[in-house]
Amino acid sequence: MIGIVVDENGWGSVPGLASPMAVRKVLDDFKDNLSIIDGMQRTTALIDARSNSEDVGHHTIRVEVWIAKTSESLIYRMLVLNTGQVPWNLKQQLEVVYAPLVNTIASKVKFTRLLTGSDRRWKGGEFKTDSLIESYIAFGLRRTEIDTQENLADEFSRLDVADALTGRKYDQYFYRVVQMLVDFDIALSRLNEVVDPQTANPDDGDDGVEKPQRGRQMNRGRNIFDSQAARVGFIVACAVSILGRIGMDKDNEDSEKNCAALEDKCSNLIAEMAKKNEDELNKFIALDVLSEKLSKRPSSAVGRWERNYFESAFKILIEEEFSVPSLEPCWRA
Repeated sequence: MIGIVVDENGWGSVPGLASPMAVRKVLDDFKDNLSIIDGMQRTTALIDARSNSEDVGHHTIRVEVWIAKTSESLIYRMLVLNTGQVPWNLKQQLEVVYAPLVNTIASKVKFTRLLTGSDRRWKGGEFKTDSLIESYIAFGLRRTEIDTQENLADEFSRLDVADALTGRKYDQYFYRVVQMLVDFDIALSRLNEVVDPQTANPDDGDDGVEKPQRGRQMNRGRNIFDSQAARVGFIVACAVSILGRIGMDKDNEDSEKNCAALEDKCSNLIAEMAKKNEDELNKFIALDVLSEKLSKRPSSAVGRWERNYFESAFKILIEEEFSVPSLEPCWRA
């Protein structure tokens, strides 16, 4: 089954798709937003068979097309179709709808720059697209412990993500939380900002590979969200505050109220940070305290510890309504 995300004009033409040629035209018009949402193994088998025999390419096959207005609809359909089967892990499944999902995030969040491939992060507001996919999962599951190398497509994970999709929680809140993350990251990055990447030390830019914070130099404000652990910690802390914990979901009215309050308080903090000079900003961010705390982390389960640590740190910031004299109380979580 092929999934496709269309715009309003394309959606208006859907009722008139009465012939295979009409469907093919839509597929051709939106080919950049095509995804295989079911039948990946069969597709791989067909490709292998055709490579062994050109005659296979002359056979007629049935292809179903699922046309949607949002990438969330494709992801929900993908989860439903794969229920009860031997599944891929959840990250692999989301990567199938990678392009439409990233396009949706890019259209709803104002990044400084979206990074792909070998791009390096030099400034606040720059994020790798694959890190956003993991953040997407973390938001739906409302937990930081996501082992993307293991099979996360268990029934509970499916239900949790499906619930977030059907309740339109991604559309209503996820993108707003990511925007808060981007804006906060930009504000933090004013401290010792890399002005010209062309003349900077090549080792200073972040390559997007998750490494323990102790292996990084923590001398720039940007270094905080260089870490995927910090990014996921912020996303999950906000998600729990807005939506409640899994099994203790808040109603839409409370969630909207909480999200609006977070946006307002975060915006106020960013405005206050903008007024600070370099020395004041340095004292406020308290990188020395954070570095010391991270240097004393346990030697085992480092990734899990860092994610839980940053979730706790940002939970304090949220509980204090972003009104703190410095980030030191957060880093001492």
